[in-house]
Amino acid sequence: MGRVAVLGSLNVDVVTLVERHPVPGETVLGEAGGRFVGGKGGNQAAAAARAGTSHVQMLARVGSDEAGAAYVERLGALGIDPSSVSTSPTAPTGTALITVDEQGENSIIVIAGANGEPDPSLAREAGRLAPGDVLLCSLEVDLGTVAAAARAAHAAGARVVVNLAPYAALPPDVIELADPVVVNEAEMRALADSALVPQSLLVTFGAAGARWGMDGVDGIPVPAAEVGDTVGAGDAFCGALAAALAGGADRRAALETANAAGAAAVRWVGAQPDAAL
Repeated sequence: MGRVAVLGSLNVDVVTLVERHPVPGETVLGEAGGRFVGGKGGNQAAAAARAGTSHVQMLARVGSDEAGAAYVERLGALGIDPSSVSTSPTAPTGTALITVDEQGENSIIVIAGANGEPDPSLAREAGRLAPGDVLLCSLEVDLGTVAAAARAAHAAGARVVVNLAPYAALPPDVIELADPVVVNEAEMRALADSALVPQSLLVTFGAAGARWGMDGVDGIPVPAAEVGDTVGAGDAFCGALAAALAGGADRRAALETANAAGAAAVRWVGAQPDAAL
């Protein structure tokens, strides 16, 4: 079984509960909703670990603060190798400030912090992967680091999976080497507008399932009473997909594994289960 290395963001989600969202210039009172781990990279690594991959390595960057130290400790507790998580001497750990009103509507401000800094060490770690290993990248981090890591992993013979989320333009050669590029419907439209054509494209359709080339899977019904929220479902899909591919699964089997993980993720509240920090 190959290794999974996840290059992506580590964020601390700070949640505030409000009766309603304020209008510009207005102050409203809120209630602390808690601090939770998040970030697409951390969510995907946790999903890969839940899928049973024997070795999941986190390639990320945090600040030299309490939040970063706590997140790194959590990664280790989940069985994820945090030894390649670097520390910024100046930028804080990434933070998402989230307000949730009584109707469940979210308003989110993301402060990239250390996630947004270039880090050549992460690309060097990706270059130490080997045939049979999988590098999974998402785009809440410095895009130059993503491109360098993808190229290094591909040159080493590893498989590169690029989750093009949140959508951003990557160099054409990075799009071409990815197997697959993973997008949702909105990201697929943005990719089409860019005129870039991936050699391998996997499109997710939420509850309707997913399609990878000629292979597709239908969505798995989840009763409304059992739905917590859909936050992190796409990340769970991608992490489980990478784990299945590292385990030698073919396209259809990997799709089925990822689809099941995405459906399971809507049954809890938050991006990761038991995610309080």
